[in-house]
Amino acid sequence: MTTETPSTDTAPATPAPAADAASRRPAKPPTAAPRRGGGALAVSILLSLAALGAAGYTGWMVWNMRAELGAANGLGGQVGELRTQVAALTEENATLRRRVSDADGVNRSAREEMLGVSERTKNLEDAVANLSERSLSGHDAMLLDEAESLLRMAKERFALFGDASGALAAYDLADTTLAAVNDSAFAAVRRSLGAEREALVAIEPASRATDLATLADLRARIPTLPLKNPDDKPRQGERDFWQRAGDALGSIVKVSHDDGTPLGLADERIARELAALDVAHAESAVLAYDDAGRKAALERVDASLAARFDPASPDVRDVRARIAALLAGKTKGPQPQLGAALGELRNLRSVHALKDTAAPAPASSAAGAPQGTTP
Repeated sequence: MTTETPSTDTAPATPAPAADAASRRPAKPPTAAPRRGGGALAVSILLSLAALGAAGYTGWMVWNMRAELGAANGLGGQVGELRTQVAALTEENATLRRRVSDADGVNRSAREEMLGVSERTKNLEDAVANLSERSLSGHDAMLLDEAESLLRMAKERFALFGDASGALAAYDLADTTLAAVNDSAFAAVRRSLGAEREALVAIEPASRATDLATLADLRARIPTLPLKNPDDKPRQGERDFWQRAGDALGSIVKVSHDDGTPLGLADERIARELAALDVAHAESAVLAYDDAGRKAALERVDASLAARFDPASPDVRDVRARIAALLAGKTKGPQPQLGAALGELRNLRSVHALKDTAAPAPASSAAGAPQGTTP
C-alpha cells in the first residue's frame, strides 16, 4: 500500500489592518494543520481488515463446504448401501411372504388331516374301549368262576372230611382271586368270605390236626401195651390163718364176680380193642367238633388204661400222660357254618348276568354311531 503525503499550500494574504491587530494581540502557538492522508489510511486499513475477514470467512466456508461435501459423499455411499440392503430385505420379505403363504396352505391341509386323524382316533378309542370292556368282563368272569369253584371246594371238603386246614387254604385262594376282580360290586363277597375265614381260624385247625395225629398214634400204640397181670398181688405182711386157708381153697375153687361191664371181661384182646375203639370215638368226635363226646371218650380210654393195663409200664404211663394233656386242652369251638359267601357270589353273578342280557341293544346303537362318523 502507498500513502500520499499531503501537499503544503500557502495561506492567502490578509489585509494589513488585520496584521496590525494581530500584532497587537499576544502571539499564539502555531497549530498543526490537519492532514488529509490520515482518514484514507484508516479507511484503507479497515478495508484491508474487511478483505482479510472476507477472505478468511470465504476460506472457512470453503473448508466447511469441502468437509460437508466429503461427509455428503460418505453419506451418499451409506445411502447407497442402505438402498442395497433395503432392496435385499424387500426381496427377502417377499420370499418370506411366499413361504408363509405356503406354510399357511400346508398348515391348513395338516389341520384338516389332523381333524380327520383325531376323529379316526376317537373311533379307534371307542372300539378299543368296547374291546377292553369285553376283555375285562371275560377276565372277571374267569376269576369269578375260579373263586366260586374254590368256595364250593372248601365247603364240600369241610362238610365231608372236616378238613379245616384245606378249607382255610381254599378260602385264602378265593380271597386273592376276588381281589383281582375289577368290579367293585363283589367287595361284599370278600367281606362275607373274611367272616367265614375268621370262623375257620377260630376253631384252630392246626391244633385239631395235632390232636388227630396224637389220637392216631395212641390208637396204634394201644395193641402193644402190656395188660395188668391178675396173678400179681401186692406184698403184704404176716398172713393170718384164714387168709392162708383162703389161698389154699382158692387153688381148688375160684369164685369171681362179673358186673356185666366190658371192663369186667378177662380177654386181653377185647380190652385192647375196647380201648382202641374209645380212641377212635375220640377221633370222630374231634372231626365232628363234638368237644363233649371227645372228652367222654378220652376219659373212658384213661379208665381202661388204669383198670386193665400195667400201670408200671413206661409205655402205659406215657400214653396216659398224653391223654391227660388232651383232656387239659381247651375246647376248639363249635363247627362253623360255611356257604354264605358262596351263595352271595352266585346271587351277584346272576344279577350281573341279567344286566348283561338287557344291555346289548343300547350298546350296539352306541357302537354304530362312531362308525357312521368315520372319515
